[in-house]
Amino acid sequence: MFDILGEILETMKRNKMRTFLTGFAVAWGIFMLIVLLGAGQGLQNGVRSNFEGRAINSVTLFPGWTSMPYRGYRADRAIRFDERTVDFVRTNIPEVVNLSAWIMYRPQSIAYGKEYGSWNIEACTPDLFYLDFMVIVKGRFLNEADMRAKRKVIVLGKQAEETLFKGEESLGKYVEADGIAYQVVGVYDRPQSQSFSSSLYIPLTTGNQLYNRGWGIRGIEFTVNGIDSEEQADMLTERIRALMGPYLGFDPKDTSAMYVRNSAKMAAETQKIFGYINMFLWVIGFACVMAGIVGVGNIMLVTVKERTREIGIRKALGATPWSIVRMVIIEAIFITTVAGYIGIIFGLGLTELISRGLSAAGGGGGGNTPAMFQDPTVGLGIVFAVLGLLVTCGVVAGLIPSLRATRIRPIEAMRAD
Repeated sequence: MFDILGEILETMKRNKMRTFLTGFAVAWGIFMLIVLLGAGQGLQNGVRSNFEGRAINSVTLFPGWTSMPYRGYRADRAIRFDERTVDFVRTNIPEVVNLSAWIMYRPQSIAYGKEYGSWNIEACTPDLFYLDFMVIVKGRFLNEADMRAKRKVIVLGKQAEETLFKGEESLGKYVEADGIAYQVVGVYDRPQSQSFSSSLYIPLTTGNQLYNRGWGIRGIEFTVNGIDSEEQADMLTERIRALMGPYLGFDPKDTSAMYVRNSAKMAAETQKIFGYINMFLWVIGFACVMAGIVGVGNIMLVTVKERTREIGIRKALGATPWSIVRMVIIEAIFITTVAGYIGIIFGLGLTELISRGLSAAGGGGGGNTPAMFQDPTVGLGIVFAVLGLLVTCGVVAGLIPSLRATRIRPIEAMRAD
């Protein structure tokens, strides 16, 4: 083996420029593949990060106005949700896991002592805790006891607590909103700042009594299980309309009567788009790698031609065809592996530098700005797959020239120029 490596290095030394250009083509192809895959992963991470803080397998129902007559009812009627609607959804849609409803979502001036600020107050049910992926840092979230007793309790966001209480203990204290005093029972935070992270939460029944004025529930949101494709999501949406239409008195085909926002469908569509993007990036990167591998095949053909006399002497001295094949294939594998390894190192280094730069800049989103590109790194599985691809391509690149070398007859080889 050491003798073969010595021969390979000697051959490369005699043809420095040709070997360098061939190795550079392979390294550049692998470098581009790693960078492209890292860019695709960074785009996916950025888009996914913008959905953090909300369940991606959720469905939200919003009441609207009818645009079609239905069973003797005229058009232009307002559709109302109430607590019976919430129970109907929970009991008639088997895919429902966690369900929440709300009646208001508007900014309010909140005060504690001399401190004050403006935040959104949302009257909701306790299951919103699971839909929004909240993290309770103090106290608790709303519970069923709060709902039944219509308690005037409130859950603050971490930012609101810091603004109003200035380091003072907040639990058990009262804040004032629109002339109404609410007792603080909890403080929450989220892994990533979102546009809705400034909301403060009160029980749905309390908000219904204080603020609703007969408008009914403004929205119902629930998570679902077993939805893995766009087709399944569309079927679920149609089934929801078929159930809710007769119950609420509107034509199931009347989309303006009830708007259905199916995040499960959006997640499936996004995943499908990312699949196409990854496929495209793999094709472009693989083409770059193949360009380098073709160069390796060409240099092996030239090498075999230049060493025709040497190969003839080896065969005359009793060298087996396998020894000739092994000599050429190992040289091809050596060039592709070394050059490819260099390309992988530089590719991973660049993606890591970009990832660190984005982290230093605030996750690629510039603080609270939504990030569109985040953590463009490539996993070890991809790296090992690329290394396996390199070795395979190196074998293929050296196989054809090596088979040609085995067909050279010693007499013809000795007469070669």
